[in-house]
Amino acid sequence: MAKTDIHMAETNEEEPETQMEEEQTTPKKKKTKKNKNKEEEIQVRIETLGENPNKVSPFVGYFSSGFDPLKNKAAEEPPQATVRVFRHEKRTNRLQLVVSPNDGSEVDFVGTNYSGEAAAPQLCTYALGVLDKESQTLKIVPIASNKIFRLEPRVGGPDLSVKEPSKEEETEKTKYEKIRELGEKYGTQKFITQAKKSDALRRKEDPAAQEDLNRKIEEVEINKEALESVVAHSSRNTPPHDSSATTPQMAYPLDKIILKGEWDYLVDILEVLQDGAELGPDRYTSFICNRCHKLESLKNEVEKKRLACVLSYINHLVKYKEQNSMEGFSSAKHHKIPSILSQKFSTMFGGSDKRRLADEKRDLLISYVLVLTLIADGFRTNVSDITRDLRMSSAKLRPHFEHLGCKLVREGNLYFATLPVPLVFPKPKYKRRR
Repeated sequence: MAKTDIHMAETNEEEPETQMEEEQTTPKKKKTKKNKNKEEEIQVRIETLGENPNKVSPFVGYFSSGFDPLKNKAAEEPPQATVRVFRHEKRTNRLQLVVSPNDGSEVDFVGTNYSGEAAAPQLCTYALGVLDKESQTLKIVPIASNKIFRLEPRVGGPDLSVKEPSKEEETEKTKYEKIRELGEKYGTQKFITQAKKSDALRRKEDPAAQEDLNRKIEEVEINKEALESVVAHSSRNTPPHDSSATTPQMAYPLDKIILKGEWDYLVDILEVLQDGAELGPDRYTSFICNRCHKLESLKNEVEKKRLACVLSYINHLVKYKEQNSMEGFSSAKHHKIPSILSQKFSTMFGGSDKRRLADEKRDLLISYVLVLTLIADGFRTNVSDITRDLRMSSAKLRPHFEHLGCKLVREGNLYFATLPVPLVFPKPKYKRRR
């Protein structure tokens, strides 16, 4: 709590008053056991003062133990008690009134306006009246209920009351500990895991452990080439690539696009052809249907399986795009993607909105599709088929090819995409400000 000085400002007659009345007391006779004396007759003017935001309203404190700071005090003697008021730094409506006797005692009297009796509901109002016989004025000042302090004795000086935590903080701490104990006994595994994470965030860092961690980080060798490759891949939003490659096959390595455990789930096209059936346009894209003759002409079984898996991966990517967009959803809603690929696609291209892909994620998916079409056609592909499958025009698809380092060559009415090496990416264009 921060210490606040309280000054009682005098009120003069020129200030606004809420109510002014003049009354004349009638003479009364007071009977006593010894004699009968008449009371002094005083003409009193009553002033009822309202609250002023520029002035501090008075505080009233009473001693529950019966302590009297003015007992046995002469007029010439200094005051026998020191009064101080403390205000909370963050919660400015919380006040503490501390009365310290000057007789060498270590007992202080502390009262608060937020705990004990002050926390109980107040059913009445209070006012403070001061009678000035010289000016014959009775000034009545209203006192708010939270400005009445019950002063209780406390050993250890006023610093003890400042350092002592409030009951509200103790209650919150106790409540958290009880919930934690109940959760460990009867809670689910998810609740226990979240509680451990919360404790890890609440726990203060150990300086010795932090020094040990810093020392281990300094000893770690950083692979700058791998770091630059990852940064370039994430910043350009392209599939894994090698900018310094000397062949197109090394520029976009296939083993980093289709992982080792995914090949066994991409043999659906090969099985259809082995059964003697045809690839129907309802299940496969036009790009894949137009390359059936290429699959049938291959004699090497390894190359044939490799090309069939690449085409199947393209088909799953295009169908995933249609399932998560407004266009083409009806044609792809019954398409089944293997679970291993579905989880991978959700991680790579998914977002908070499950019904629609974000623009950045959609562009990344298109980049994967275009790279695989280049690999399937030997890095010289006709773009007319894939533009139809992606539901995009050649003009809109051209920037995507250029973003991958490709070049578009026109031959008659057809456009072919090639991949020259080493890769040269277009520089970002910035709009000029007026």
